[in-house]
Amino acid sequence: MQKLIRFFLGAAVFWVINNASASDLDKKPFYANEKVEREIGYSQAIRSGDTLYISGSVGKGDMPGAIRQAYDKLKATLVAHGLDFGNVVKENVFTTDLDGFIKNKDVRKAYYGSDYPAATWVQVQRLFSPSFVVEVELTAVFPK
Repeated sequence: MQKLIRFFLGAAVFWVINNASASDLDKKPFYANEKVEREIGYSQAIRSGDTLYISGSVGKGDMPGAIRQAYDKLKATLVAHGLDFGNVVKENVFTTDLDGFIKNKDVRKAYYGSDYPAATWVQVQRLFSPSFVVEVELTAVFPK
């Protein structure tokens, strides 16, 4: 009898997993430039429940200016959702010049004040466009 119950339980779980679709998810896209984003195949941000996942925002040119470009774009996305950098819990930085990013970390720090998120900084060979020198993605949480 227990084997039969386990079989039906397993079959039910298998059915639920295989019949769930993206439309069943609590997933709301946000577009900064819908035409371009749809052409490339991404959304500037996705809200799922109390979490906002923000795609990488990029900067080009000299590192201090590139950092400002990226974080200004991120700020605009946060503000569009009624959030600020205090709501950010995770940051991922991808740069073609990690030493340059570290040297200019105070530009980044100004956006956070003294409330820093968990962070990962990684040097990469190149970003989507060869002119980009930094790309930053964030995860933010809505207050209860």
